[in-house]
Amino acid sequence: MHGCTFRSLGLVLIAAAIGGCEKPPPPDIKNVIRPVKSFVVEQAGSSDVRSFPARIDAGRKAELAFRVAGKVTQLSVKEGDRVEAGQLIASLDITDYRIVYNNRKANFDKAKKDYARAKELVTKGHISKMDYDRLEADFKSAQSALESAQQELNYTKLTAPFNGVIARRHIENFEEVQAKQVVLDLQDITLLEVKFDVPESQLRELQPDRESPQAKRNQIPVSVSFPDLPGKSYPLTFREVSTKADAKTQTFQVTYTMARADDVTILPGMTANATVDLSGFLNKSQRHLVPATAIAGDSNLDPKAWVIDEQNMTVKSRKVTIGRLLGSRIEVLEGLKAGERIVSAGTPFLLEDMKVRLLPDREQAEPRTRRQNSQ
Repeated sequence: MHGCTFRSLGLVLIAAAIGGCEKPPPPDIKNVIRPVKSFVVEQAGSSDVRSFPARIDAGRKAELAFRVAGKVTQLSVKEGDRVEAGQLIASLDITDYRIVYNNRKANFDKAKKDYARAKELVTKGHISKMDYDRLEADFKSAQSALESAQQELNYTKLTAPFNGVIARRHIENFEEVQAKQVVLDLQDITLLEVKFDVPESQLRELQPDRESPQAKRNQIPVSVSFPDLPGKSYPLTFREVSTKADAKTQTFQVTYTMARADDVTILPGMTANATVDLSGFLNKSQRHLVPATAIAGDSNLDPKAWVIDEQNMTVKSRKVTIGRLLGSRIEVLEGLKAGERIVSAGTPFLLEDMKVRLLPDREQAEPRTRRQNSQ
């Protein structure tokens, strides 16, 4: 009798255990309203305009210095003066250099005469070949020394290497300067450079993918504007792009040029905004940029997006074709249309035809309380 009781109790426990292992019934999605963040797909091409903080630099610039030391005796320019190529702008006292030149000139004249006589004597056998070689070497050495003295004498004159403007003067007249000490900054501002830094993802958009990289870059509309000149912009021409990223910012420097404006003064060192319009080089009919968090993977790991039906406030998944990842956004080449609203956060918790509630940008989903979890 007791054995039958124990057997009956065991069967009940086993049945209860088996029943406890069964999966709970799926939730009724009709009664679940999931709060989500959303994003409205923008018109293709509307986000293809990039803006970067830029800085103005001279098209050509040089730090001018004497190649010899000495006392400045003439400084004929001041900051802001325009100079022509070859114009004398500063000079040093030549007294010491003239003395050295005269001494070497005398040695050269003597060596030249000795060498000329030696050429006659060696042919007649009056001097040995060894003596002739020595006199020839003395002549060539004296000639080189004289040329060196002449160069140093020439280096006491400082001339402008190109047409430009004296941007800064580092010395005053009658100062003693050292060799290669910068005395003047010269800039050519007839052609200005506009430099700005771009991140890696956006540099790829400026990188060539056709047979003529320079032609493509020159076709991309790029302009520069200034905060104190509203409504005005000036076209730019591509010059170069660095191929090494900045160690701190991980950005690449791009350089464009602009002709000097006649209606306004633009000088090196000023700040500006560079605008790059890439809309003509991207597929407007299909390409959209959406938050990367809006793209999820289905069971086959194919990309999909959750599209919100704003009338019924329900969601449906839709397969999409994606392109490049550009910062926090990703290209969608196919599958979405401009104006559609998609879920941008909370996609892992969505089911087909689930009702959703849109969260404002500042609102966050509250964590479930312990009581809610227990339910």
